[in-house]
Amino acid sequence: MAGRIRDEDIALVRERSAIEEVVGEYLQLRGAGGGSLKALCPFHEEKTPSFNVTPARGLWYCFSCSEGGDVIRFVQKIENLGFTEAVERLAARAGIELRYEQGGHVPGQEQSQRRRLIEAHRAAADFYAERLRGADAVTGRDFLSSRGFELADAERFGVGYAPAEWDALVRHLRGRSFTDAELLAGGLASQGRRGPIDRFRGRLIWPIRDLSGDVIAFGARKLAADEDGPKYLNSPESPLFKKSSVLYGADLAKRDIAARRQAVIVEGYTDVMACHLSGITTAVATSGTSFGSEVLGWMILI
Repeated sequence: MAGRIRDEDIALVRERSAIEEVVGEYLQLRGAGGGSLKALCPFHEEKTPSFNVTPARGLWYCFSCSEGGDVIRFVQKIENLGFTEAVERLAARAGIELRYEQGGHVPGQEQSQRRRLIEAHRAAADFYAERLRGADAVTGRDFLSSRGFELADAERFGVGYAPAEWDALVRHLRGRSFTDAELLAGGLASQGRRGPIDRFRGRLIWPIRDLSGDVIAFGARKLAADEDGPKYLNSPESPLFKKSSVLYGADLAKRDIAARRQAVIVEGYTDVMACHLSGITTAVATSGTSFGSEVLGWMILI
């Protein structure tokens, strides 16, 4: 298991993570004079901005709820992460390779579970997107076309296709040094009688992302009415994914939701696509049928 992150690397993460840029990915910042910026606080409900960002000092502070800190603390609170996870998230954003006290540079297999699972999901999303162009994905492309979407629209939203083979994704990810245990833990594979098999087969795939834009799960739709299984199938809950706390499209809509103080809740993935392509950029959808208090809390916060 990796040790603590080296202090000099933590300092580098702070240095390369401009607080106004990071906070600006979540909140609508406005000038407050004296080199400061202000916004509505994301950690309590308010109508008058009391959340202050001071870029020169790399700090933020809310004059109403007395919360404050640096860029790492902000990511911890807004994403509900531990300190190490927040540093790792910012390091990935800044392209910084972290070093840990035990053993110097930490090889891939020893990185945090979250980072490894995110990397596996990113690789899976790329795999699915590439397969949408294949000959075996014609039914998927036809489905999108029947709904008024072009291939460019699918690319914009990362829509992909899961081959009907039993273990196409498993073999692909094994070839990229991901372990069976990681694929099972992340919900990318299910345990078959002879080993892991793909969870999604012969389906259209939508990547589900967190607020930072990382792929944390997938939603899938079957393409033939006579096929077994539910019409829609999501990733199971995992260390990355909790259905009741995720909105599909939130990574795309968060800025406009924060700016307009409103959101449009729609039913499914294609509804979100249609809305955004039509200029309704505050549209989001629940992941399946779950609409938990955490989702409501997130919408109130932003």
